[in-house]
Amino acid sequence: MAKDYTELAQDIVTHVGGKENIAKLVHCVTRLRFSLKDESKADDDYLKQRAGIVTVVKAGGQYQVVIGNHVPDVYADVLKVAGISGDGGVDADEGDVPKENILDQFITLVSGLFQPMLGILCASGMIKGLVAILAVSGMKETTGVYIILNAAGDGLFQFLPIILAITSAKRFKMEHFTAMALAFALVYPNIAVSFAKDNVDFLGIPVIFPASSYLQTVLPIILTVWVGSKFERFFKKIIPDVVKVFLVPFCVLVITVPLAFLAIGPVMNYASDFVGFVFSSIYKVSPILYGFILGGAWQVLVMFGVHWGLIPLAILELQQHPTGVILVAATAICFSQAGSLLNIMLRTKETKVRELAIPALISAVFGVTEPAIYGITLPMRTPFIMTCIAGAVQGAFLGFVDVKAHSFGGMGLFAIPSFISPSNSQNVIYYGVAIVISFVLGFILTQFVKIPNLYGEVTDTHQMQEITPKLKELQQDIVASPMIGEVVSLENVPDAVFASGAMGKGLAINPSDGTIVAPSNGEITLVFPTGHAVGLRTENGAEILIHVGMDTVSLAGKGFRSFVEVGQKVKAGDKLLEFDLAIIRDAGLSVVTPVIVTNSSDYDDILVTQAVRVNIGDYLLTTVK
Repeated sequence: MAKDYTELAQDIVTHVGGKENIAKLVHCVTRLRFSLKDESKADDDYLKQRAGIVTVVKAGGQYQVVIGNHVPDVYADVLKVAGISGDGGVDADEGDVPKENILDQFITLVSGLFQPMLGILCASGMIKGLVAILAVSGMKETTGVYIILNAAGDGLFQFLPIILAITSAKRFKMEHFTAMALAFALVYPNIAVSFAKDNVDFLGIPVIFPASSYLQTVLPIILTVWVGSKFERFFKKIIPDVVKVFLVPFCVLVITVPLAFLAIGPVMNYASDFVGFVFSSIYKVSPILYGFILGGAWQVLVMFGVHWGLIPLAILELQQHPTGVILVAATAICFSQAGSLLNIMLRTKETKVRELAIPALISAVFGVTEPAIYGITLPMRTPFIMTCIAGAVQGAFLGFVDVKAHSFGGMGLFAIPSFISPSNSQNVIYYGVAIVISFVLGFILTQFVKIPNLYGEVTDTHQMQEITPKLKELQQDIVASPMIGEVVSLENVPDAVFASGAMGKGLAINPSDGTIVAPSNGEITLVFPTGHAVGLRTENGAEILIHVGMDTVSLAGKGFRSFVEVGQKVKAGDKLLEFDLAIIRDAGLSVVTPVIVTNSSDYDDILVTQAVRVNIGDYLLTTVK
């Protein structure tokens, strides 16, 4: 039976300025959220000192009275006392939302854009490898089998900007067909021929078109769709509805496409030229240093699309000389990805990661690393860094032994013919050594880092059984991490109530995946209707609250899905909630998720992990009596 909070409700209504001062009232998992007509009429000091109220917070136009887990009962009584109806309306009121650093934002963005296409990316990479094997086996490029299979494998990579336009449109909230039209313009077949002529301009402005065209590129289309999405939102606001369906895309295309060719593309071209100049200068100083830097940076250059600055130099070098060195240090780097993937396959607890790693590894040994980079190692962060280190070492080795290429070939295994020469067998031997160095280092260095979960999936039953040891005799309760992400100390949570510890001790997690599992065996005590918060009581009595993001109640359940109900018994590792990180971030809200012990006063201390990142099942905190 619910406790009667009428007296508390009367006090709250009176000291927020009376019912006539209340414009709107909603509640979240711990607090009443008033929209007051005049906040100066509210008596902050009284409410903060009043028994039954934790504290008062004013943020983003809302007057928040923090109650605790029993806020639904207080809310119901406040509605009765004030004579108002709860309309369920909410106002987003996020204040200072913590931002990721630029590199993390780029990794998150690019990984998210590639994730929907990982399966077909792996499949296409495998077909490219098969085609390369057929070519080495003697099949002519003019045969029907070669032509058709090459189109099947290479087509996706050639027209990658079009697929990225679709995923970018979803990310930037742009009309998909308009975004695709932007991509079609960038890869339009005749445009490269047209711009090959001298003195081509657009309204007097010279057009600088890359010799390599915009096929297979990544960043130009992402930036173009982002710019186009801004124009689209602007024109949707000012163009009448009767002509909006065709006039909005017309205005977007007629402005964004020229900008793509005049500004966005040329910026990438200038960056490529600068990269070529820098690396040429480094080689003149020291071939070993050149190999080390190029080997370490090559994958990053490819990600940003500025590696094209070295391609023309490599082609020109082989045209003018019998051998070349410009790209030698980059040809075996794909084996560092293969080594890292093998290590990840052996250590990951996620079936999906293992399934993706197999075709990605096959593609990598044939020089196609996109599935490996964008699908696995880059989202995992540290394994990608390890592959860059391995690439730097093998690059320095190739520079030290002065390996030269005799022709312009592929990457990976199919770069081997480029180093074969009747007069110099050492080149191909040294390249084989570089392959071994790259692969072995990629494997070994990855062994020294954690393999994070990418999808929140745990396949090892022992892992979840071990996270809640029975330590009742020590009067301790060990709580595991319910999610994947970076650990955030409670005082750094962008909410005064959680940060002050008023709701209890614990910590927070900046999640990299939208899955929450039970951190311990126990019973569900709270499932908020919008799905953004869940509470459970462990077998040893600790009351745990997991609150996804800050002020996510404003989403009214959008992007959230609950898998449990109040009173349900759960085991450690059972799925509790799912949420869409993109929806939360797009709403301008923080995804930082507090995990707190709401009955902290029952314990002598709450000990928390010192790790900077946790996976599902990792140690998180301990309650101590």
